[in-house]
Amino acid sequence: MAVWDDMVGQERVQEQLAAAARDADALVTAQAAGEEPPAASRMTHAWLFTGPPGSGRSTAARAFAAALQCTSPDRALGGAPGCGFCDGCHTSLVGTHADVEVVRTDMLSIGVKETRELVRRAQLSPAVGRWQVIVLEDADRLTEGAGNVLLKAVEEPAPRTVWLLCAPSLEDVLPTIRSRCRHLSLRTPSVEAVADVLTRRDGIEPEAAASAARATQGHIGRARRLATDEAARARRATVLKLPLRVEDVGSCLRAAQELIDAAAEDARQVSEEIDAKEAEELKAALGAAAGGRMPRGTAGAMKELEDRQKRRRTRTQRDSLDLALTDLTAFYRDVLALQLGSRVALANEDVRDALDRVARSSSPEGTLRRMEAVLACREALDTNVAPLLAVEAMTMALRSG
Repeated sequence: MAVWDDMVGQERVQEQLAAAARDADALVTAQAAGEEPPAASRMTHAWLFTGPPGSGRSTAARAFAAALQCTSPDRALGGAPGCGFCDGCHTSLVGTHADVEVVRTDMLSIGVKETRELVRRAQLSPAVGRWQVIVLEDADRLTEGAGNVLLKAVEEPAPRTVWLLCAPSLEDVLPTIRSRCRHLSLRTPSVEAVADVLTRRDGIEPEAAASAARATQGHIGRARRLATDEAARARRATVLKLPLRVEDVGSCLRAAQELIDAAAEDARQVSEEIDAKEAEELKAALGAAAGGRMPRGTAGAMKELEDRQKRRRTRTQRDSLDLALTDLTAFYRDVLALQLGSRVALANEDVRDALDRVARSSSPEGTLRRMEAVLACREALDTNVAPLLAVEAMTMALRSG
């Protein structure tokens, strides 16, 4: 299986990356033989992958990283890099290659300290591979200071270092950084393509795969989770009942509180085990005896860990809320399609009765105002408005239409 097989519905981007990987392979081979490198090359030192959530930005970056590290002997016979079977490809894809650093954050942002460490690593020569590859999956979360630190490394890269940055859009990255990267724009895969990959690669029943792909409108990760996680299906079902519940002020406030509580529970489940493990590892590293007191002067380190864990829980809660709001937007999009007599496929065909009921009881103008209310809630959460206040304002707006 080639490294590109997980890139769903991105044929144009795949062709560009495969061509760049061939040129990169030719460049390294020529240097190793003491020959002149090719005059023209489609390879460059910095790439920026953009696309909507679920389009596979990080998947494309990882596949490219694996192709750059490919050591298949078939290359000498004219084979393309990225076989998917050699040690370079395999270790890059599973995250154990010594020269491929994949950076993702479960915090709200990536700060200067973490970015300086990345820049330091980027200056090193490859230890065992052909390139030193840094995959930054959340480039949109760089603080302004961190972006300025990264800029220097992108401006003056080491000879065998490649930066692969991922972000939702060009506007999410500093202009000075994006101007120094080769930009690749990914699109949302078709529902059919996502359903096919869930069936073919993950062994999911075709009917369940098609339903999950349709419900998530081509978001690969969410579709896989929806098809395999009963709890995810239950949470989605609860969110899709909300438009029928906001009949009075009391029900609006209860619905808002339930959304917040569900998001907080998600954050707790994700963080609980990780937090405990991190705390035990830090205590052991600081020399605390099992069940004993912490050594003097270590309170600051424990406080720093607790603060980082709190920020991670906040990020997880916001991500869970944003997922619920995405499902809610898709519901009202389907309502609007029914009201306007559109023939577009409905994302939430499984709750057609609820869609019909809301469509009959409101106007297209009211549906648009409700969609705007959901968008306003997402924007409020992005600007650090208290989640409960933002969601309560949204549910009240959904009631009034």
